Parts: sequence; structure tokens; C-alpha cells
Amino acid sequence: MRLLVNFVYCHPVGHVVEALHYAHGYHVANPDARISVALNAASPVELASLCPFVDEVYPVPVDVFDGDATFDFSAIPADFDYYLNDVRGFLPDQREVFPGLAAYYDASKLHFTGEFGIAGHKGPSYAPDEHLRLSLSPLPRGSAPRIAILPGGSADRSLYPSVRSWEAIAGALVDRFPDAEFLVVGKLAADGRTATTYSADELQRIQDALPRVTSVVDAPIIDQLRAVAACDVLISPHSGFGMAALAAGTPWLTIAGNKWPEYFFNGVPFYSVLPDVTRFPCYTMMGPDPEPVDDDGPRSPSMSYQRITEDLPEIVEAAGLLVERRLPYPQAFADHLKRMSVVGGVSWSIDSVHLR
Repeated sequence: MRLLVNFVYCHPVGHVVEALHYAHGYHVANPDARISVALNAASPVELASLCPFVDEVYPVPVDVFDGDATFDFSAIPADFDYYLNDVRGFLPDQREVFPGLAAYYDASKLHFTGEFGIAGHKGPSYAPDEHLRLSLSPLPRGSAPRIAILPGGSADRSLYPSVRSWEAIAGALVDRFPDAEFLVVGKLAADGRTATTYSADELQRIQDALPRVTSVVDAPIIDQLRAVAACDVLISPHSGFGMAALAAGTPWLTIAGNKWPEYFFNGVPFYSVLPDVTRFPCYTMMGPDPEPVDDDGPRSPSMSYQRITEDLPEIVEAAGLLVERRLPYPQAFADHLKRMSVVGGVSWSIDSVHLR
């Protein structure tokens, strides 16, 4: 059986992790199947090389906002037994926001001759809630605690903490872990892929606040993941790279807020420090962002200095739980669902694991 996980969506890292998770679920349920994936060409398609169960990768150039786009399918076979699509390509609200994706999935239905499916939902046998692990070798490390920091992702700069906030976090972490080694990850290079919206000067100021710090900023993403896999925890706001860190086996401490709650739970311990949404509104998802506050320029309320400093004791305590391996995954997941219920609950997760 030949399966294609046809998962062409926006190009951030997390959507590649989603695609590979679904491919893994099909592999577990159909170990003799030949599984391929189609991905947005501007996403880190090389992550598929860390998944031995993926046979072929088909990068698809797509402008998600160009509803008049045409697509060259000459490099992608048409005769898969099943082609299993990202459901978002068929949701009316997503098609309205991303007309280029609507055009791609409409063209896909004309190209592929096999049976249509929705990844994880409709198609051949699928094993949900299988814990994806990327096949990579962590870099060597010593015995001291090792903490990775991703200051922010590729969204607007106002959606991530100020340098002043990160300096406060750095100081508190150094007090709690005086012997720790720190790793700063991220990407500045403008190469058509997602990149951090921090400036080089801002990242340098954050590094200057950390003793014994190493930077892998702008290293290839697989090299960055190997470095993060050698860490006890990754600390960051919500980011697709955090999902990749979980897939590499590294616990993720999220300074949660902004548009999206965490939705990828794969057996690796994690902790989301949740904001008080009555004072720091967030989780607007596809809706409009809350009014920004003034914090070294405009800032999302949930990423403001006031919110960060008020939650600093919880950030440090959560780091201790993860670094010292005192928070096993079942407890982390149950605790997360309980705390999320206060801010509206978990509305969606991959494979609906929050409902199981």
C-alpha cells in the first residue's frame, strides 16, 4: 500500500511536525505501507529525513494567499492508494483566509487518482496518540543542568517578550541553577523560511544576561535540534520549534499566551505557564489580537513585562520540575488539562488526546 500524507499548509516548523506525526500513526498501523509526505517547500522539509518510516518527501511551492495559483504536479505521482489531506484545506474559514491553500487542495483532487482521505480521520487504518520521536543523536554534554532558550518565533515582534523580560527570566534562572549551561536557539537568516523577529542586537543582549552560554542561532535546524536534544528543557513562548523539541525528546516549558494554546502532546514532559486571561487576554486564535500594551514598544498583554514578572516564580519552579525530572508525562498532561480548564479548556489537540 502506498500512502501520501498531503500536508501542505503554512510554512512554520510546527506544521511539519504535525505532518510527521500523522505519517508515524499510519506507519504504526500499516508497517508494510510505503509512506510519503507532501509539504510546503518553504518549511523545513529536511525534518522528514529524521523519520525512517517516511520514504519520499515532495516539497510543494505555494503562496498561501494566491487563490489564482496553478501547481506543477509533475514530480508527484498521482497513483497513491490513498492521499491523506490536512483537514484545514477543506474548512471554509481556512480557505477564506488562505485562498492559495484552497487552490492547492482543489488542484490535488484533480491530480490524485487514489482514495481521498483526511489525515488522522478518514482513510486507511491509523494509530492515534503514537508518540513521534525524531531519529537524531544529541550532542555531547556534561553533568551540569543544560537549559535551551528560544526567545521567540516568526510572528510579529510584539507577540514575544521584551528583552527586559528575558533579562528578568535569565536572572531568575541563574539564581535557581547557578551551575547551568545555557543554549540560545533561533534563526535570523532571511531565506524564505520562518525566522525570528528579534534583532541580532536583541538576541545578543539576552545572551549577555546568561553565563556559560552557547548560541546555535542560524545553524541548520537539524543541528539546532541535536543541541536542544542534549538539554534538560527548552524554554520559549508558543512556537512550532517547541513541538520539534518535544519530538526530539526534550521537555518544553512554554511561556504560554498569544493566539494559540499548546496542542501537541507526545509523551514528553512539558509545562505551560498560563497567563491570567482576565488581566492578560489571549488565545484569540483566528480572531483579532487584543489591544497591545506599552512595554518597550507595543506588546501583546500576555507577553508583557508585568505578566512575565508576576509569573516568574512559576516559570522558575516549572523549570526545576522539568530539569530535575520531577514531572512525569502523565502528571504533566493531567495537570495541564486541569489548569487549562480555568482559562477555557483545551479546545483541540492532535488526535484529540485531551478527550481520551
